Amino acid sequence: METPLAPTATEDETWELRLYVAGQTVKSVTALANLKSYCEQHLKGRYKLEVIDLLVHPQLAAGDQILAIPTLVRKVPVPIRKIIGDLSNQERVLVGLDIRPAESK
Repeated sequence: METPLAPTATEDETWELRLYVAGQTVKSVTALANLKSYCEQHLKGRYKLEVIDLLVHPQLAAGDQILAIPTLVRKVPVPIRKIIGDLSNQERVLVGLDIRPAESK
């Protein structure tokens, strides 16, 4: 009999992240730069990042129920998580995405 457990990210699991922005605003550009930095530092080679510009594709906001921008959505691993803002607070982003900092070796 299987016991249902909350899924957790494995070392080889690819994280699927979606960043919703509206054009090249300061907040949008900052959020993307911050996100790329965190991913390279903590998820190097284990993430897929999709940037969706809602000025170009406004219809895509409904799918993830985007109410503010920039918004980061973690699709995989489940559960889905969202963070709104320019992602400048690294600790808040890592906790919000449930990323465990890599242990120093």
